[in-house]
Amino acid sequence: MTRVLVTGGAGFIGSHIVERVLQRGDDVAVLDNLSTGARENLPAGVPFFMADTRHRQRVAAVFEEWRPEVVCHQAAQMSVSLSVREPSFDAEVNVLGLLNVLENCVRTSVRRVVFASSGGVLYGEVAEPADEESPQRPISPYGISKQMGEQYLQFFANEHGLESVALRYANVYGPRQNPHGEAGVVAIFCQRMLAGEPTTIHGDGGCRRDYVAVSDVAEANLLSMALPMTDRFAAFNIGTGIGTNVNQLAERLLSLCQSASRRLGSAIECPRPVHGPARAGDLQSNLLNCRKAGEQLGWRPQTTLTDGLSSAVDWFANRLTERGTFSVRE
Repeated sequence: MTRVLVTGGAGFIGSHIVERVLQRGDDVAVLDNLSTGARENLPAGVPFFMADTRHRQRVAAVFEEWRPEVVCHQAAQMSVSLSVREPSFDAEVNVLGLLNVLENCVRTSVRRVVFASSGGVLYGEVAEPADEESPQRPISPYGISKQMGEQYLQFFANEHGLESVALRYANVYGPRQNPHGEAGVVAIFCQRMLAGEPTTIHGDGGCRRDYVAVSDVAEANLLSMALPMTDRFAAFNIGTGIGTNVNQLAERLLSLCQSASRRLGSAIECPRPVHGPARAGDLQSNLLNCRKAGEQLGWRPQTTLTDGLSSAVDWFANRLTERGTFSVRE
């Protein structure tokens, strides 16, 4: 049985990882400041530490109390556009917060760190799916901070022997994704379409993205915790290699949201999206080649986009119904 600490564990991706760790039979605790996460995302009984990764004393106390063997670092500032507007804030959370975690890992003899990196921004513009050896050309402060994070992981691996696995996520989507703010187009569209509110596609909608289901991402984290390692650092792309542009994504979501509305007897009409100005820092094309994850990690995506989007829409529709904000025909 392994003792695991998941930073950002009350958030979207982190909470799914927590569930999978519990299913495997390991002990897991969560460190989270609840800036985007929620306690309701966590199974009952999971030890929870309210903390911000930037707060040195509080994080040190958590490591002293829980004494993890493996740390799964999901806590992050995750908005590309926010990083463009506030690069110093992005660096505080994504670089200094990571360093605080890594220093405590060394101090308390943590064996391995699994790090949420981002293939969605690390490689920059790509016409074909990028593999792990592709040139890194981040164009946003968010991408730069993830690149720097991996470099720090390699330093700690070489200097202190801390095993590290960086998972370069594509665009992750699914149940529990936070629809507020600027990250997570699937969540934003689901929430607004089902509530009968207008949705906006930034630019012409031709941006191609690689969308990967959160259940598959959680599985990649579980495999990374137990991966036999010959080198102390490894990086894997976690995506599908299949491109979907925003216009196509919006059409699929609109159809699914309309079906969910009819199924639940909703009086709300799901509006079609409108186009607005493009956002700074957005890439036109980003796809990942995940062959290495299949060969070395034993991971392959199991969820089709249709099934994954259906699961996300159903979760948001049920949530709106439970909270009484989903209007039902009399």
